[in-house]
Amino acid sequence: MARKSLLAREDKRKAMADKYAARRKELKEKGEYEALQLLPRNSAPTRLHNRCKMTGRPRAYSRKFGVSRLVLREMALRGLIPGLKKASW
Repeated sequence: MARKSLLAREDKRKAMADKYAARRKELKEKGEYEALQLLPRNSAPTRLHNRCKMTGRPRAYSRKFGVSRLVLREMALRGLIPGLKKASW
């Protein structure tokens, strides 16, 4: 499980990116890059990092399911994801 502070930081960044999205888009269209630099750094969507919904793990994230590879495998073995099964050849 990821530290609670990292999860809280990520949530804060997500909220700030949503808050400033319209303003950021407006400034980019106008070409006012000096004003764009005055916005908070965490309002940039590129600073967001995908994390597993169950464990908060930042690596090996599967976009389709929203979880890490470890959780995805456990869920697949338990049959919690329809149509997904462990490959064997």
